[in-house]
Amino acid sequence: MTTALRLEKITADNIDAAIGLKVRPDQEHLVSPVVKSLAEAYVHPGTAWPRLILDGDRLVGFLMAFFDIDFAGDGKGTDIRSGLWRLNIAAGEQGRGYGRFAVQSVAAEIRRRGGARLTTSWHPGEEGPERFYLGLGFRLTGEMSGDQRVGELELDCAGK
Repeated sequence: MTTALRLEKITADNIDAAIGLKVRPDQEHLVSPVVKSLAEAYVHPGTAWPRLILDGDRLVGFLMAFFDIDFAGDGKGTDIRSGLWRLNIAAGEQGRGYGRFAVQSVAAEIRRRGGARLTTSWHPGEEGPERFYLGLGFRLTGEMSGDQRVGELELDCAGK
């Protein structure tokens, strides 16, 4: 991993590259394509935070975070969460630290906004990313989001 990693907003200049980003064929059933994420971001403005992951000028991934969603759904704000909604690392770019960079970037943005935990979900199973998330310090909550396990990462001031 180089030190030239950065996040970039989706713009008219890079939307085609964003939509063209593909995960490995054996992972396509585990994560929605970028185009679906962008459609979801469009209908959830202010909540969704889509970003490209670049290594220098090379597109290596896509993430979409979410902020301040009431998971209790009771309108009382009893379970407000922020986290990683989607993570797509390009097929030939996996295993190079880009996913870790994505999670760290979302954690930094959550902390910047005053949050103290990062929530995400993933498909269980050998082919899924559970080892990746658990290796970063996520803990299973015991909840399910549809057919996905929910995990949380407590954020500290040290930049975890």
